[in-house]
Amino acid sequence: MRGTGKADVFVMLAHPVGHAKSPGIFNEIFEQKGLDSLMVPLSCRPEDFEAFWAGITAAENIRGVIISVPYKTAVYHKCAAAHDRAARVQSANSVRRQADGTWYADNFDGVGFIDGLKAGGHQVSGRRILQVGGGGAGASLAYCLAEEGAVEIRLADVDRGRAENLAALVAEKFPDCRIQVGDADPSGMDMAVNATPSGLKANDPLPMDVSKLTPEMTVVDIIMEPAETALLRKAKEIGCRIQPGRPMMDFQVEAMSEFFDIERRSRNNG
Repeated sequence: MRGTGKADVFVMLAHPVGHAKSPGIFNEIFEQKGLDSLMVPLSCRPEDFEAFWAGITAAENIRGVIISVPYKTAVYHKCAAAHDRAARVQSANSVRRQADGTWYADNFDGVGFIDGLKAGGHQVSGRRILQVGGGGAGASLAYCLAEEGAVEIRLADVDRGRAENLAALVAEKFPDCRIQVGDADPSGMDMAVNATPSGLKANDPLPMDVSKLTPEMTVVDIIMEPAETALLRKAKEIGCRIQPGRPMMDFQVEAMSEFFDIERRSRNNG
């Protein structure tokens, strides 16, 4: 039986939270594995975050939290320690309670993205990549693309200052990757990545100049629903290879499950 008093409780935090897929995915995993665990979607207004997080911390049986917009940075700063993936972007999308009650942060956005690309047969090493979007998940993606061996990243963002700051940080960490801030123009690139929310709604504008796509390019969208965004449809019509957002989520779930130790194989880390 799931959800007894001995259950591990996990939370999915976002505002709003109605679009979140993690609770359904994890609860299905718990059911399949016969685990006495559950994940609950929760939301709070940004002005109530401090009180909300104090309550989450006080609830001793909450094992971990998955975090989405707009709380990734705020939650990161509530943690006592963090993996370098989270520390370098000052952002957490998963936190785990440690043995002393404090929180440990990690960020699996980039991990899931890269693993999803590999599973789809898409190479990053040696490639020139346009990335549109440098906030939230985009920051993690930029680091991981450079870490994976991309030779060039053209970073485009509506907030140019944010993009320039991210480009400087990534270049400092991975000097072999040439990273520059530019327009959302895939000309001359091997791969084009949408790391923005543009495409979630049917009337959203296309995140990049699709007229500059060519058939030898790979086009990637991290949006999970719709499974085929307007960007991916256009790219497919042109003859590009495409990669949807679901694989990124699937590989994140795998990494998060291990991070949370959902099967309770080892709790030495908290």
